[in-house]
Amino acid sequence: MLSRKVLPLLLIVIFGSIFWAFKGRNADEPILEKQQRLLTAIGQILEKHHYSPQAIDDAFSKKVFNKYISELDPDKDIFQKQDITELKKLDTTIDDEINGNAPLQFFPKAGKLYLKRLDETMAIYAGILAKPFDFTVNEKAQLEGDKIDFADGEKGKQEQWRLRTKFLALERYAELLNYRDKNKNVDSIARKTNQQFEAEARAKVLTALNKNYNRIKLRLTETEQFNSFVNTVTDLMDPHTEYFAPVEKRGFDEEMSGHFFGIGAQLKEEDNNVKIATLIPGSPAWKSGEVHVNDIILKVAQGAAEPTDIAGYEVTDVVKIIRGTKGSEVRLTIKKTDGTVQVVSLIRDEIIQDEQFARSVVAKKGNKKIGYIYLPEFYADFENPNGRRCSADVAEEIKKLKAEQVDGIVLDLRMNGGGSLYEVVQMVGLFIKNGPVVQVKDRDGAPQTLSDNEQSVLYDGPLTVMVNELSASASEIFAAAIQDYKRGIIVGSTSTYGKGTVQKQLPLGRAVDLSTGSTEFGALKLTFEKFYRINGNSTQLKGVTPDIIMPDQYEYIKFREKDQPSALKWDQIPKSTYSEWNTSFDWPSIQAKAEQRINENIAFSTIKSNTDWLGKNINKEYELNIDKYQQQQVTVREKVHQTDSLIKLKQPMDIKPVAVDTDKFFNNPDKAKGDRYQQWLKGIQSDVYLNESFNIIADIADKLDTITAKK
Repeated sequence: MLSRKVLPLLLIVIFGSIFWAFKGRNADEPILEKQQRLLTAIGQILEKHHYSPQAIDDAFSKKVFNKYISELDPDKDIFQKQDITELKKLDTTIDDEINGNAPLQFFPKAGKLYLKRLDETMAIYAGILAKPFDFTVNEKAQLEGDKIDFADGEKGKQEQWRLRTKFLALERYAELLNYRDKNKNVDSIARKTNQQFEAEARAKVLTALNKNYNRIKLRLTETEQFNSFVNTVTDLMDPHTEYFAPVEKRGFDEEMSGHFFGIGAQLKEEDNNVKIATLIPGSPAWKSGEVHVNDIILKVAQGAAEPTDIAGYEVTDVVKIIRGTKGSEVRLTIKKTDGTVQVVSLIRDEIIQDEQFARSVVAKKGNKKIGYIYLPEFYADFENPNGRRCSADVAEEIKKLKAEQVDGIVLDLRMNGGGSLYEVVQMVGLFIKNGPVVQVKDRDGAPQTLSDNEQSVLYDGPLTVMVNELSASASEIFAAAIQDYKRGIIVGSTSTYGKGTVQKQLPLGRAVDLSTGSTEFGALKLTFEKFYRINGNSTQLKGVTPDIIMPDQYEYIKFREKDQPSALKWDQIPKSTYSEWNTSFDWPSIQAKAEQRINENIAFSTIKSNTDWLGKNINKEYELNIDKYQQQQVTVREKVHQTDSLIKLKQPMDIKPVAVDTDKFFNNPDKAKGDRYQQWLKGIQSDVYLNESFNIIADIADKLDTITAKK
């Protein structure tokens, strides 16, 4: 593994924080002027320091225009055609705004017009939903924003929303009819007429639409409009360059470190209210004795400041304003179950999200014991010398599994979106003696190699790494290194995500909290390097192709890097010098045996045919005739339901926690957390993909046993 002496340098190179400061002229400076200077500073950083910057000119300006409109109105059901024509008068001035040569006009004007049209839209669909629909008429609706144009005038918008609301009502109407068919013996349900169900369906649609658009109006403040506009600009450089407003920056850091400062309460949305779902034992909320499960949160205040009424807020938004810095005060106005209202003062403290850390269990597969390690992300808390690191946690899980005398280990990186590049190098070092792990290159310099320099190996037994199309970045580096060294078998979907770029954070503005590194204007997460496999190939766009491919239920969905319009290109550099792990082992026979088993597995073959069908039919027009709609939905539901059932084994596998973790699962002092651990355990016991991965690792162990016996 990497020497500890290398850590400070890596922190500078890979996660270094360049303090990009610019101070406000005075406290009363207009917000648009502050935003103007922040935007200009970001534009300069992008042009001077991005790995592959685009020129911020008129052509770029038009791209920003089109993307921002698409972000505001993705379904093209709020703006009208003439609105776009009016706004297009500014489509070549946005670059001047970014460069500081013209005042901010485009996003404020677009936002103001959007909110005006939103109020009109709510009145339009409310009027349409006040009248019954005729679901016997033969007509269709195309609701995909990228396949339709903006409505032409008021009349066009009325027709657009008639089709949209009719489809939404038809969905609920069909559900209600199906519900009645399943409850024929319940008089109160069976007696309801089609007309009653149709009216009920319209009422449900009206409630859902009002809830959605009222939340948009609440959330779409001038500040949020600006943040979205800036991210439109950054996203056009590449999908991973991103502006974090201060609260978003805090959230990103919390996710990376696995801890945050809050009150220790899990929230839920119920009956249009945000309620306390569970309390963490020992947390500020729990210690207070004044906060209880099912209390309704009405307002949130930062200390003695004016409280924010959170009516209409989403749970995620409420969480953001409840969390903050260690030792700071937050005041909750809560409504108790008896109807009384009180204000509770709480002091934020550190909350550890240990459910986001690595964990392991042991499975029985024939006469073999297989260790399983789940790693949700490559986390690292660099602000805290004693903070959690995924490489150290995985090392501990390996030690637990070795104590259980497992015959092989499966490391699950499915849905792992990446994280710390340094931690990848450390983790690969747990499985190899020493050598290069990944190459990195900025836009000007020669490639640099990050290597594991430790001769020691923590685990040298059979290894399988599970990936899928959402395994990205650091996950791809790890899988690629294991594959290039032939240290283990990579299994999963046809390819991983395909993110081959490295980002660093550039703090913006004055320091606000030195303990957390938070600054006045948040931070810019900037793409400044690309990384490459030790074989010289980039993982950008192409990702990692597994040694053994298992048909995947999400294969038809277009969300990989290659599906992003602004993604950087694939390329390659010279390979590193390295030695493969075990050149004499018969890997082809392991692959052939697994492929035969997968091809003969009815579950995998059906999943493949169903996803192929869904890929071809997912974006077709929607039927608005009840009979045709039901016929169409029967086929879709059958395939989706069939796939959902096939990914679960009929007979759960024998999987148990490692001995030292038994209490964490079954005697956890935080009962809700213990229940979640048990639910997770139940889920993996029936995972068809995990079952096949266990088969593969058992095959490797059997082959090694045979080789040892011959010796």
